[in-house]
Amino acid sequence: MNFKNFLLPVGAIVVMALAWRAGGWGGVALAGGAIVMFLLLHFNRAMQVLKRAAERPVGYVASAVMLNAKLKPGVTLMHVIAMTRALGELRSPKDEQPEHYRWTDGGGSYVDTVFNGGKLQSWTMTRPETPADEDSAA
Repeated sequence: MNFKNFLLPVGAIVVMALAWRAGGWGGVALAGGAIVMFLLLHFNRAMQVLKRAAERPVGYVASAVMLNAKLKPGVTLMHVIAMTRALGELRSPKDEQPEHYRWTDGGGSYVDTVFNGGKLQSWTMTRPETPADEDSAA
């Protein structure tokens, strides 16, 4: 069982109880307003990230090399979407854990990511092979 799902609601109840004890209804109103502001800020950030991602092609990133350098284990899918400003191309069956996503850049390089429970577990970057003719010409 994931106890992090219970942490925020229990914390809000504890804050409301402490606010009641410290200030009565005025304290509850102040704490309730702070909780609602916190929720609105997170909702607004999520909507901004998704709005930016909706304006880009699915699975596209400006530079797969830079994405590979910026990724860290444990970051959320929303954080990766905010970094790439694009939704990842889903490579695994829908609603099945772990989820596999791919972001590709204009040069054909791509980053495959594995998310389990919305958190980044691992990733691999693949660059396209260059033919021998192009290497000798350069």
